[in-house]
Amino acid sequence: MRPTETEGHGPVRYGPSLPGDGLPVLPELAARLAAADRAPAQPVGGAPGLLEAACGYWTRRALPTVPDQVAAAPGAPPLLLAITAALAADGGDVLVPRPHAAWWEPCARLLGRRVFHVPVPPESGGVPDSYALLETVRRVRAEGGDPRLLVLSVADDPTGTVTPPEPLYETVEAAAAEGLHLVSDETWRDTLHAPHETVLLSPAEMLPDRVTVVSDLAGALLPTGWPAAVARFPAGPAGEWLHARVLDALTALGAHVAAPVAEAARYALDEPEPVTTRREAAVRLHARLAAAVRDTVVAGGALARPPQAGRQLYADLGPLREALAARGVGDAQELEEHLTARLPMPAPGGHRFGDDLGALRVRLATGSLTGATDAERTESLTSPTPTELPHVQRALMSLGSVFDDLRDDAQRWEHPR
Repeated sequence: MRPTETEGHGPVRYGPSLPGDGLPVLPELAARLAAADRAPAQPVGGAPGLLEAACGYWTRRALPTVPDQVAAAPGAPPLLLAITAALAADGGDVLVPRPHAAWWEPCARLLGRRVFHVPVPPESGGVPDSYALLETVRRVRAEGGDPRLLVLSVADDPTGTVTPPEPLYETVEAAAAEGLHLVSDETWRDTLHAPHETVLLSPAEMLPDRVTVVSDLAGALLPTGWPAAVARFPAGPAGEWLHARVLDALTALGAHVAAPVAEAARYALDEPEPVTTRREAAVRLHARLAAAVRDTVVAGGALARPPQAGRQLYADLGPLREALAARGVGDAQELEEHLTARLPMPAPGGHRFGDDLGALRVRLATGSLTGATDAERTESLTSPTPTELPHVQRALMSLGSVFDDLRDDAQRWEHPR
């Protein structure tokens, strides 16, 4: 079975970053950052205070954790790179869902590891379909491959969906039966749009001895420009071995969390009232913005799953293919260029997330809708009806006009006069 080839016209360094929240920095976080400007350098893997805070964070989420199970790094990519290097050091293959977070695949390819994509079920992204996973593993092995690592995400970027417990369990069970180690990217687990209605379980709750959890704190706790992430390793000898190998790799990379950022991360992971209040308000805001963006996109003739988490949704413009072709758009890269020039938000194509280049899909992030100034962004955050604010309405109207034009063109193609 051939591994998926790198697709797209742009190099990795032009790939999309994590969707930002588009909001002013929380003052309490800024104060912690400023107060630590002369703090001593952090040790590789994180200082005791940061590790203790991460333990508390996970223990409050039904994942009891001790400091020897935790490592910190300046962002999630160095952690995934180190984990992949440890688990696939002598040539093991990596499995990822299609589509997947843009930063996953480059980590494996940088190490020369082969990457195989596995389809996701229709209702949600981030977690492969269990039957497709078993079939992919069988084919890879039949052709001499050695699949060892599966990376997945229950709360997903790019699709903004959350995988329900039952299909998640089926996939985790299939991965365990095939002897795979799982990396669960839980960057977006604290951004559920309807937290009292959406059940989110970590694969580490289902398969505690074979799951490493990675969380980039830019998902819900820190600004995207303050790089910090934490990993939780399984308990027991296998987890201890992996933890040690990851620390070796982080040391070789010089991957220290900057001391001021580490102090802000420690404060955020302790989840004091200012942090939780801001997080809840930001989630409410982006839930409303994402719902409004989806309504606009669907009204324009495109498709999109209802977003359930994060600050993004994944739009499929396949129904508008003929109208787009008339404008010289035939693949995801051309769609990215076409929409980015016209929309009030970034529109990276699906090929950036491992999707087929020929599929007309894009990720739309809501951070750009919050406003152009700190005053507008603060107003968006505090308003009970943010989608009725003038600056938000202007942005949504701009988005709607682009999709309405495409829809009208598509209808003319369907009913030529």
